[in-house]
Amino acid sequence: MGQINMSDLQINLIVAGIVIILAVIFYNWLQQRRNQRNTKEAFENKYEDVLLEAEKERIEPKIKKELKIDSRVEPSIKDWEVEDPDNQLGQDYLDLANKEIEIIETDSQLEQHSLHEINKDIGIAEDDSQLQQYVDAVNERVKQGESVNNNAFDYVVNIQFKTNITVLYLVEILQRKVDFGKPVRWYGQKFIGGSWEEITIESGRNIEYKCLRACLQLVDRSGPVSEVSLSEFRDMVQEFAELNNAVTDNLDIGEAYSQAVLLDQFCAEVDIMIGINVISKDGGAFTGTKIRSLAEASGFKLEGGGIFNLQEENDDAKFILQNYETTPFLPENMRKMTTSGVTFLFDVPRIKNGDRVFDQMTSLAGTFASTLGGIMVDDNKVPLSDSGIDRIKHKLVEIYSAMESKNLPAGGEIALRLFV
Repeated sequence: MGQINMSDLQINLIVAGIVIILAVIFYNWLQQRRNQRNTKEAFENKYEDVLLEAEKERIEPKIKKELKIDSRVEPSIKDWEVEDPDNQLGQDYLDLANKEIEIIETDSQLEQHSLHEINKDIGIAEDDSQLQQYVDAVNERVKQGESVNNNAFDYVVNIQFKTNITVLYLVEILQRKVDFGKPVRWYGQKFIGGSWEEITIESGRNIEYKCLRACLQLVDRSGPVSEVSLSEFRDMVQEFAELNNAVTDNLDIGEAYSQAVLLDQFCAEVDIMIGINVISKDGGAFTGTKIRSLAEASGFKLEGGGIFNLQEENDDAKFILQNYETTPFLPENMRKMTTSGVTFLFDVPRIKNGDRVFDQMTSLAGTFASTLGGIMVDDNKVPLSDSGIDRIKHKLVEIYSAMESKNLPAGGEIALRLFV
């Protein structure tokens, strides 16, 4: 009897399982039918395709077919989806202009005629002045590529809203600019094709934007951003977009992380400090008062951290002067201190016109050496000859050329962000 009861139980369980599976299949079939019906209804509206109207003449702007090919392997960026069909052609044209091609300059009469035809065909603007603003915006976005559109240095999530959104609704996410291991920046576009402007917590609360761009920096001197941080950042932005009925487009997390690792490797190769030491010839010492007077006469200023800074007129740092020994240069101890030498330091990736600045630093080091009675040496205390200085300068030129080839000019906005 026990065996018969157990068999009945097994049969009952099998029957119950089959019933559950059939119920799930039937439910999924109902869901599929409902989705198909919704999809059919969503696409019932028909829109006139102005590109198929044969009776209208159309003068297209000429476009170069040559593509600039970079030797780097960059992750590709998906086209930004635009839900508004009236702006679709304009957005496609804008994306094309930004990503792969250059607009050929024509004479002003032909350009105006072409722009007017585009205005009639795709309805981007109501008159020539508005359309000209649109084209100017394209050019402006190209110029702003270093700070906004260059996805080689940031993980970017594009957001487009059906209706404009004010800065007031962005305050909470703007406050999360340091929550993901690397700096976060937000940019806004007041209308499609308009110029991008950075949005901060200090921005006016009533400023409205049609599109947003959330940018998470990929690297800094501490290393690349982590995959976890990338994922958390993406989820935060997508959740915000869903709450505001917006459309997002972003790079795959794996591709973004791979890009961050490659960028970090390159940054490590060019992240170099060039130093020139001036030490006593006979093992003697330099007095603090003489160092300070000579430094200030040369344009240095003693600032926080116990170092002398030499800066441009626009306050851009050039190079620093610090103690060759571990004791910092402090205003209260300069009169009594002595040291065996001083060191000139030059932060290569953060300095513009590095070859000129290096020549100036070398000249000042020579002045200090002759005035203080010392000699210029490298970090191994080997005297620096003219040929040795030339080798350093040649290395410096190689570094700057490599940075330029990566669209990362030394001392530029992006370099100052990455090398911190």
